[in-house]
Amino acid sequence: MDSSGKQSVEKYAVVTGSNKGIGLETVRQLACQGVTVVLTARDEKRGKDATAELHSAGLPNVIFHQLDVLDPVSIQSLVSFIKDKFGRLDILVNNAGMGGVVVDEEHLRALNIDPESWLSGKATNIVQGAIKQTYEKAEECLNSNYYGVQRVAEALLPLLELSPLGARVVNVSSLRSELWRIPGEDIRKELADVDTLTEEKIDAILKRFLHAMKENKLEEDGWSLMLPAYSISKATLNAYTRILAKKHPNMLINCVHPGYVNTDMNWHTGTLTVEEGAKGPVKCALLPDGGPSGCYFDQTEVASF
Repeated sequence: MDSSGKQSVEKYAVVTGSNKGIGLETVRQLACQGVTVVLTARDEKRGKDATAELHSAGLPNVIFHQLDVLDPVSIQSLVSFIKDKFGRLDILVNNAGMGGVVVDEEHLRALNIDPESWLSGKATNIVQGAIKQTYEKAEECLNSNYYGVQRVAEALLPLLELSPLGARVVNVSSLRSELWRIPGEDIRKELADVDTLTEEKIDAILKRFLHAMKENKLEEDGWSLMLPAYSISKATLNAYTRILAKKHPNMLINCVHPGYVNTDMNWHTGTLTVEEGAKGPVKCALLPDGGPSGCYFDQTEVASF
């Protein structure tokens, strides 16, 4: 029994892309709360090493399973594993993602850009020499950060539906997702209109983005110039979060910007620790019944899209 006199139920969680950074710390914090967590990684060796590290830190309730969000066969293998082992899923944290650019890290470090310039977007022009955008990288980024989440969520929803307490789904987003950062008013409006949002609309937006990328018309067509593919992948991820939350009112489904955390994803330019960065995703994963759904969290607080 827990303090409220309810029978406490074992919880089962999956965290994607969790062999390092915020993902690994999210696994650790959930496991510390007694949740049985499946740590996933594309690279089997890295995933197993990370799991062994948590075991030796006294967390036997972490289990490794390989997962590549770009590969439907890999996703199906994870679904079968969870179905056979637990029969259901209570928490899904979609953390796996990629930056969508080619970076000259030495050049970037030499620029020594202060965090304020990064966060405000003032660094956009300064970093152009160190960060290269390519169409292939942009496509890969959308495929991972948006379609990868969609594939994993769709595949696991039947198991999440079986959660006795109502499942929690957490999509790890970014500051770059915030709509005010998108220059094009029509794009902002479309993504903000929760009543008419559909997955088909999001597909159409991403097609337009890739077309602009290919034609070298990002600025003229109103797309963000700071990490363009990454930015739109996270803005559309937020929109998808709202669509899912409407479709599944019995679950609490939210997206969360973890803060400007020092990780590989931002080439270690961030100022927060991974411990601080995991607080938001963990809070959303453990929200009490009746908590918010279809919301965007800036770290641990609900904020505007």
